[in-house]
Amino acid sequence: MILPIVAYGDPVLKKKATEVTKSYPKLNALIVNMYETMYAANGVGLAAPQIGLSIRLFIIDASPFAEDEALDEKEKEQLKNFKHTFINPKIIEEQGDEWAFNEGCLSIPDVREDVFRKPNIKVEYYDDAFKKHTIELDGLSARVFQHEYDHIEGVLFTDKLSSLKKRLIKAKLNNISKGKVKIEYRMRFPHIKKKR
Repeated sequence: MILPIVAYGDPVLKKKATEVTKSYPKLNALIVNMYETMYAANGVGLAAPQIGLSIRLFIIDASPFAEDEALDEKEKEQLKNFKHTFINPKIIEEQGDEWAFNEGCLSIPDVREDVFRKPNIKVEYYDDAFKKHTIELDGLSARVFQHEYDHIEGVLFTDKLSSLKKRLIKAKLNNISKGKVKIEYRMRFPHIKKKR
C-alpha cells in the first residue's frame, strides 16, 4: 500500500524517533508498504518519520545510483546491491574529510542543495528479522545512510545548510509546507486541514 509522504513543516520530521521493539504491530507489513511508497516516489531511501511514524526505522535501495557513469565499477557494484532495512541503527564511527554532494528529500520536493558529510562510517543495526549486523559503508552508500539516519534524529538536510542558503530557500520551504508544490506522488501537508 502506497502511503502519503509527510511534507516539510510537519512536526514529526523534527522529533527524535523512539526505538522499535520486536513486538511492534504489523512491522513486516509496514516495511513492505514503505518500500512500495519509496519506489512509487522514485526515492532511494525512506524513513518512518516521513510517513508520520516517529520510530527508528528506515529503508534504502541505492541501486538507481549504480547507473551513474561518473562512478567507478567498485562503487557501482556496491550501490547495485545496497538494499537494506535498518531498524534501531547506530553510527559507531565516522571517518575521513567531509565532502559535498547535492542532496534532495522526498519530504522536501524540488529542493536540492550541497551537503557535507563524512565519507566513511561504521554502523550497527537490526534487519527485518531482528538480526543484528555491523557494517562499514563509504561513498554514496554512507551518504544515503547518513541522510536517512538524520531523519530518525529529527534532522533534515536543510538544517545542515548555511544561514544564507536557508534564507535563499525559505520561500520554497514555506510553499511546500502549504502544499503549493507540484509532485508526482502522494503527500500529506501540515497546513492543509482535512475535510470533515
